[in-house]
Amino acid sequence: MTRAVVFAYHDVGVRCLRVLLAHGVEVALVLTHEDNPQEQIWFDSVARHAHWHGLRVITPSDPNTPEIIAQVRAARADFLFSFYYRNMLGAEMLCCATRGAFNMHGSLLPQYRGRVPVNWAVLRGERITGATLHAMTVKPDAGALVDAEAVPILPDDTAVEVFRKVTVAAEITLDRALPGLLAGTAVLKPQDLSQGGYFGRRTARDGAIDWHLGMSAVHNLVRAVAPPFPGAFARAGGETLRVLRTLPVAGAGSAEPQLCWRDGAVLALCPDGVLKLLEFELGGAVRDAAAFQARYGFKSLALSAGASE
Repeated sequence: MTRAVVFAYHDVGVRCLRVLLAHGVEVALVLTHEDNPQEQIWFDSVARHAHWHGLRVITPSDPNTPEIIAQVRAARADFLFSFYYRNMLGAEMLCCATRGAFNMHGSLLPQYRGRVPVNWAVLRGERITGATLHAMTVKPDAGALVDAEAVPILPDDTAVEVFRKVTVAAEITLDRALPGLLAGTAVLKPQDLSQGGYFGRRTARDGAIDWHLGMSAVHNLVRAVAPPFPGAFARAGGETLRVLRTLPVAGAGSAEPQLCWRDGAVLALCPDGVLKLLEFELGGAVRDAAAFQARYGFKSLALSAGASE
C-alpha cells in the first residue's frame, strides 16, 4: 500500500485528504495548524477529519525542525502532499519521501504563485482561475506541473465564492491525477515561470479604498476582501465606511467621489462610474438604503480613503 505524509489545512486540505483516503492511500501522519484565536475560522478542520479516520495528527509551529523531520522520515512515506498548508517545507523535509513531494496550489500555475492566489486573482479582475497540482521544490510554487482544473470568476463573485469553486477544482484535480502518480505513469510538465508572477501576503490594511482608481478597481477590491475577509474600508462624510458588497450600475460618476441616496439605493459615485452599495456599514452600524436615507436624506457624503485599520 502507498504511504503518504500529509501537510494540510483549510477546506482544500480537508477535501484533498479525503481524496487520498478514497484512493486507498495509507496516511501515516497528518501535519496541520492550530487554529489562531485571532482569526475568523470560517473553513473546515483538517484535524477533525483526520481524527475521524483514526489518523495521527501533529500541529508543529515549525515543520522544518530536526524533531519534526525525524518524525516524518520515520513514517517511511512514498509521497509528501501539501494541501493549503501555510508553512514552506525546506529541502531536508522534501527529501523525506521516496517518490516525491506534491502541492495543491489555488491558481492556474504559473499564474499567481505565492500567497492568497484567489484574492489576488479577484483583485486583478481575472475571469478564470483554478487549482494546480505540482511537484514541490524549495522555491515556492515553481515545481513541474502534474494536472490542473480551471473555474470561472464571474464579474460579481467575491473571493470566498471563488475559493469554494477552487476547492472543488482541487478535489477534481487530485482525484484525476492520483492514479497516475501512484502507478508511476504521471507525466510532469516543467513550468515556464516567465509566464506568471509571484504575489505576497495581504493584510487588513490592504482593504483601504482609493476611489480615484475608478469603479472597476474599487469593485474588484471589495470583492477580493469581502467577508469572511476583513472587508474594504474608506471614509464617508468623516465617518468610517466599511464596504462589503457592490454592484456596478449605469449612471454618471463624480470627479470628487461621493456617497448618496438615489431612487431607493445607496450609490458611490466614482470618477468613471457608479457602484451600488449592496451591503455596508457606516459609522459603526449596519446600514441599508432606507436607514441611510432616513439619516442623511438627499445629502451627499464626500468619500475619501480610509485610515489604516
